[in-house]
Amino acid sequence: MSNAADYKATTLGKYRTTSASLALIGIFLLNGCGGLEREARYPEKVGRRTDPAPSGEKNNDSLFGSGGLFGLGGGSKDEGGGIGVNSFLWRASLDTISFMPLSSADPFGGVLITDWYINPQHANERFKMTIYILDKRLRADGVKVSVFRQEKGPSGAWQDAPSNPETGVRVENAILTRARQLRIDSEAG
Repeated sequence: MSNAADYKATTLGKYRTTSASLALIGIFLLNGCGGLEREARYPEKVGRRTDPAPSGEKNNDSLFGSGGLFGLGGGSKDEGGGIGVNSFLWRASLDTISFMPLSSADPFGGVLITDWYINPQHANERFKMTIYILDKRLRADGVKVSVFRQEKGPSGAWQDAPSNPETGVRVENAILTRARQLRIDSEAG
């Protein structure tokens, strides 16, 4: 009986010693992770102030940029504020194709996709446009328009047809003219 009791005590002692040793090792390992020095500074962009509002300046930064939700108000005169593309080109594109139904508009990627539009004077053809705004600056090469055309076949089904390449160029020129007007109006007012 004493051998069995001694065996239990020895086994229990070894178990406790092993458990305590493992617990101490775990504590030391976890404590070692906390000793890493971390710097709470993040890299600044080149040319950016380190103090957001020095000497009592009012800080007008907002979540959507200085131009408001879609960058249409105030902000830089040459670049779109809160959107990824030029705000004048974006607004001019919307104004130019306002007669067509919109299928998709992505102000951050600079893509406008219209739905099919049927001119009431030519009911047997329909058009669809995709407008890409390619730059944050107001430039002549900052907008690209793709025009798609379909004609109604004899069976009544719509079939793809070639579109006049001049149509896209004319829409691009109309957008650029409207964007210039918007920029002049914003500088005057």
